[in-house]
Amino acid sequence: MAENQENESNYSASNIQVLEGLEAVRKRPAMYIGDISEKGLHHLINETVDNSIDEAMAGYCKNIEVTINEDNSITVEDDGRGIPVDEHKKLHKSALEVVMTVLHAGGKFDKGSYKVSGGLHGVGVSCVNALSTHMKSQVFRDGKIYQQEYEKGKPLYPVKVIGETDKTGTRQQFWPDGDIFTTTVFQWDIVARRMRELAYLNAGIKITLTDLRPDPETGKTRTEVFHAKDGLKEFVRYVDRHRQHLFDDVIYLKTEKQGIPIEVAVMYNTDYTENIHSYVNNINTIEGGTHLQGFRAALTRTLKAYADNDPQISKQIEKAKIEITGEDFREGLTAVISIKVAEPQFEGQTKTKLGNSEVSGAVQQAVGEALTDYLEEHPNEAKMICNKVILAATARVAARKARESVQRKNVMSGGGLPGKLADCSNKDPKDCEIFLVEGDSAGGSAKQGRDRYTQAILPLRGKILNVEKVQRHRVFEAESVMNIIQSIGVRFGVEESEGEFEANIDKLRYDKIIIMTDADVDGSHIDTLIMTLFYRYMPKVIEQGHLYIATPPLYKCTFKKVSEYCYTEQQRQAFLDKYGNGTEDGKTIHTQRYKGLGEMNPEQLWETTMD
Repeated sequence: MAENQENESNYSASNIQVLEGLEAVRKRPAMYIGDISEKGLHHLINETVDNSIDEAMAGYCKNIEVTINEDNSITVEDDGRGIPVDEHKKLHKSALEVVMTVLHAGGKFDKGSYKVSGGLHGVGVSCVNALSTHMKSQVFRDGKIYQQEYEKGKPLYPVKVIGETDKTGTRQQFWPDGDIFTTTVFQWDIVARRMRELAYLNAGIKITLTDLRPDPETGKTRTEVFHAKDGLKEFVRYVDRHRQHLFDDVIYLKTEKQGIPIEVAVMYNTDYTENIHSYVNNINTIEGGTHLQGFRAALTRTLKAYADNDPQISKQIEKAKIEITGEDFREGLTAVISIKVAEPQFEGQTKTKLGNSEVSGAVQQAVGEALTDYLEEHPNEAKMICNKVILAATARVAARKARESVQRKNVMSGGGLPGKLADCSNKDPKDCEIFLVEGDSAGGSAKQGRDRYTQAILPLRGKILNVEKVQRHRVFEAESVMNIIQSIGVRFGVEESEGEFEANIDKLRYDKIIIMTDADVDGSHIDTLIMTLFYRYMPKVIEQGHLYIATPPLYKCTFKKVSEYCYTEQQRQAFLDKYGNGTEDGKTIHTQRYKGLGEMNPEQLWETTMD
């Protein structure tokens, strides 16, 4: 207690620390670069390259070279103007030293130097410097090569001229500090992904990535050049490359609204998910923001207006009796949105969500105009998009019905099992099997002949639905389908937002689900329809080996005291050949043809098919 009081009384001005220069960055690195693991490590490259990209966006730089050196240091070189080296009037040091060693110093605060830029807080390259054991800066400018080196952010000597050159630009090399980062090994894939992204976002810039560390298997180094002439058009195709396109066209716009350059590329695919990548000044805003809100609003409004004004499509919507919502318009949509904002307001230093309210209106206006023009000029593609939207809405309604029907359990209906089901008494799914039997009469034989302890029977009356030919919500309205789903214990957990059906078979009530139909063409047809239901809506049942088909015999052949069930025409012929067509002792071979399962008595059905 006394010690505590002593500590309290000693708490004075001398306890308040002021972190000078870059000490703050070394003390709390995660505040500046997000974290100190692999993600933060790679962020160092991004911060350095972003300066070169800003030069490129200002129109002064065409080539950027990024090299992962053998010692895991990184070199970034560009052919921009080069960081200024003249004396900073206020701080009486070379501007290069100021940029590299002072927090919140850079050309991004002066609106004249850069119209737009990614680095906004002026902590980028100075942070990289602070978190590196060693860093070397070279500037090619005014025919000279200027150089300065640093250790943990502290300059080792004033900026000096080390040679002459006829090029311009900046070359930065840094060695990340192992005392700060949990790993200092750079991953090619992570770096390449960002360089590819930057090349797509800034059409015409050439970024060369080289890894000088020999590959452990081949012993070779690797180089890749990222260069996109068509920018976002190529980007959206790249993002969508593994999906099947609804149509091959890219809906593209590049314009400026309210002083904000806006570029958007959109493709539609046959999938069910929305896939949108949004960027502000080349920064991937993974949490979205006002630009994404504007895009979504424009998309919904424009497509809705088009659908309402097209008599054929509005009639379709009316016929399907569905209400279309915003997310239906975004099913199967892949989009890349890139905007440039002079004074962006981000939420947080890691810059993943844009807050500028004026951006929403600008993007909405630009996308609305471009999309309206596109739909009018491409009626076929417009109809394909609208049909996909109607399908999405239908699926969403079906999803809701599926969930409602599957979860509608009450005390009276015995846990939601259909009345027709003759369940088995064993409750361990591993030992149980269910027969899906065609027709009531066969169901009766099967119920009498079964092993009641482990075998359950579900007779299917009437025609089984062909799920390939009907819309999704119709599937869940069909009694036969719902009887199967409820009997076997499949649950449909449905994401309302995605309209996806995810059949959950964790609570499957039987290990074997056996389709048992007549041994004729109609029976095979019903087999196919039931298999299609499982394949489309409950694929895991098939994937995990729970679905079987029972094979009842076609004939029972008897000669004297010998009886044999024949499952095929060939087996019957073999029996006839074996007993010489029944000439012996004047006895003939007796052949019983089973037209259907209902013609077999329970004992016959048990011994041929169910045992």
